[in-house]
Amino acid sequence: MRNSSFLLVLVLSLLHISSQASSANRFALHRGSSLSVDNPDDVLISNSGVFSAGFYPVGVNAYCFAVWFSRPPCSGQNCTIVWMANRDKPVNGRHSKLSLKKNGNLMLTDAGQAIVWAQNTVSLSSSPVHQLQLLDSGNLVLRDRENRVTVWQSFDSPTDTLLPEQNLTRDTPLVSSRSKGNFSSGYYKLYFDNDNVLRLLFDGPSFSSVYWPDPSKVSWEVGRTTYNDSRVAMLDSLGNFTSSDDLKFLSSDFGMKTERILKVDHDGNVRVYSRGGGGEWVVTWQAITEPCTVHGICGPNGICSYSPSEGRSCSCAPGYVWKHKTDWTRGCVPKFKSFCNKNSETQVDFLVLPHHDFYGYDIDYFPNVTLVACKEMCVNLCNCRGFQYKFNEDTGSFDCYIKILLLNGCLSLQQIGSMYIKLPKANLSSYQIPMKEFNTLPCPPKDQEVILPRTYLKSHRNLVLEILLICATVLAVVEAVVVFLTWSFLIGAGRHKGGAYVNGYHPAATGCRRFTYAELKKATKNFREEIGRGSRGIVYRGLLQDHRVAAVKRLYGVNQGEEAFLAEVKTIGNLNHKNLIEMWGYCAEGKHRLLVYEFMDHGSLSENLSSPQLDWTKRFEIAVGSAKGLAYLHDEFLEWVLHCDVKPQNILLDSNYQAKVADFGLSKLLNRKGPKDTSFSRVRGTRGYMAPEWVDHLPITSKVDVYSYGIVLLEMLTGRNPSGGHAIYGEVKGGYKRSTSWAREKMKPGVAMETWITEYLDPAIRGNLDIKKIKVLVSVALQCVEEDRDARPTMSQVVEMLLRHENGAV
Repeated sequence: MRNSSFLLVLVLSLLHISSQASSANRFALHRGSSLSVDNPDDVLISNSGVFSAGFYPVGVNAYCFAVWFSRPPCSGQNCTIVWMANRDKPVNGRHSKLSLKKNGNLMLTDAGQAIVWAQNTVSLSSSPVHQLQLLDSGNLVLRDRENRVTVWQSFDSPTDTLLPEQNLTRDTPLVSSRSKGNFSSGYYKLYFDNDNVLRLLFDGPSFSSVYWPDPSKVSWEVGRTTYNDSRVAMLDSLGNFTSSDDLKFLSSDFGMKTERILKVDHDGNVRVYSRGGGGEWVVTWQAITEPCTVHGICGPNGICSYSPSEGRSCSCAPGYVWKHKTDWTRGCVPKFKSFCNKNSETQVDFLVLPHHDFYGYDIDYFPNVTLVACKEMCVNLCNCRGFQYKFNEDTGSFDCYIKILLLNGCLSLQQIGSMYIKLPKANLSSYQIPMKEFNTLPCPPKDQEVILPRTYLKSHRNLVLEILLICATVLAVVEAVVVFLTWSFLIGAGRHKGGAYVNGYHPAATGCRRFTYAELKKATKNFREEIGRGSRGIVYRGLLQDHRVAAVKRLYGVNQGEEAFLAEVKTIGNLNHKNLIEMWGYCAEGKHRLLVYEFMDHGSLSENLSSPQLDWTKRFEIAVGSAKGLAYLHDEFLEWVLHCDVKPQNILLDSNYQAKVADFGLSKLLNRKGPKDTSFSRVRGTRGYMAPEWVDHLPITSKVDVYSYGIVLLEMLTGRNPSGGHAIYGEVKGGYKRSTSWAREKMKPGVAMETWITEYLDPAIRGNLDIKKIKVLVSVALQCVEEDRDARPTMSQVVEMLLRHENGAV
């Protein structure tokens, strides 16, 4: 009896300890423990019970580790997800685990095999990780034993949702889901652009474009400012949203104690949702009130229309048919052949679509022209797809916008002007004009389900199968040894003979090495140390395998295919000048596009303008060096290269303060035999350094770089940033415009420079003044910033003027 009582007490004690451990595991995951997809109760719960974290079903036999609102209780696929670890790589419904290893690393494994997501915390902090916790804020955190140090947190890697008090930063954009039933990454992104403005971007499979705030307006016209570098935004618990670019708004239920989220929805809009007392989510703010102004909805050649009762719908432009019957975003394809056939100009006509517009992709813009002239220009361009013709209230005339692509189509009665679609004349009368009504797809889309078919070994032993596995393993090992020996032989031959292989990779035609994305990710320590930002990407410091320090530029917004990208890389790699940054390699792998440059010890000219090391002698040498680099791009290289963004941030300095022009790689490459002016589909450059041609819609020539160079010289002389104050395309009211006029007046014959030059120069610059050098710099700068582009010198002439003084000529 005593023995049976003892056993009963022992069993009850063990059950009690087990239940305590299980209960504790629901609030924290400790080192050496894991959460399994096989056990639905393996869920972390916040102290208040508002949030849960665990494996969430996203399809058939497909799960993601997620955080969701757990109150009121939800099940299946009806929960409100606020974060996912592996949204693009779902794991299997059997044997998958989230494990907190004994060394502190957090890993998500698929069916006990492949690692699909991990946080290597061993290298992130000196404090050892103790447990994984879900906070009442919805933040999933890795902390030390004392809960003082947060080594990692989910708030630093959001998906499509921002919770109250969670920061949206330059490194943490929000990316929409693909569709209502598909949680994988979609096409819409809320992010801080490189001009510090918070924007919405459509980043589709074939093209991308910004659509919010209104891209037809400059930032200050929509209440935004570029004069900040913090790049941070936040929605607080009361419903107040504030951003460093001056975007501010209050939710319609501001001040109420309620649950809130800010979300980039799969339809491309950003909304704030609120709910109280476990009720339904209600929209309390949204960024876009005109649903069809979201880009990419209907794909190429598609037209979006909106009905308050039915919502958005898409239709094809006249003469086009759906490319895919279940997906609007794939757009439409023409039913006719190309207009570039012989004598096609005599076989085309135009169908007018009132209140229609296809935003962007204008091959050119022509103010104050007749409708007949606009039609004639489109007919004579075989790649013209149509044109928009609308009245300009400011000038009292009609403007013509020639389109080479029909993207972002929109039908709205508020749209001023008409769209003229270019079509074959023979069938013009048969085409229907889209009406403002709801259209349905020929085959309505179904919710996409993610299916991960897997096979598992049964628990009982199978002798025949084990033998086969052993044989296959032996053969695999033998094959791996043969491949390794062959590979080693080829590598050795390549190194000794200077032949086809360099470090295991084919060299590019330019002599640059082609890196893998994994190599550059490792070299930059997962793109950790940012050293600068260019017009097309972010630059990181990296250490290559051969121990060279490199600057790795990770491009964004580059949507061309690999072949087109490599063609431009080949051109860039052929650039060879001591005053141009040297490219060591590139990466074109999947969607990744990266360029590898030599690392410059002293950073950019912008970082050194206030440095006492940059005396007048060095400034003159920098002016000469950067001028030589630009002159090479304009006049000496095989292709005609326009930089389009000359500014101190893009002039780098090596260990000897020698200037090297950078960020010219993907500017504008033109055949030297072609015309020396061109048109651009969009304005390029940085406000304050941009030539008047960009605003006046004049043809763009190399003189835009000359103007920007002149602004850089003025900044080196005066210490004043042209982007400060109220900069308008190179002019600063009360700033450079006034100072250049003042300097031109003083430069007249008979006025001694010594009497006024100290008033003009930056007083913070140290070193003895060389009046002759400063005089030539001022003279060159004033010539470069002439309003009339024909009055400006070429960059070769600039070099000649500078060298004439440097060689002793007066």
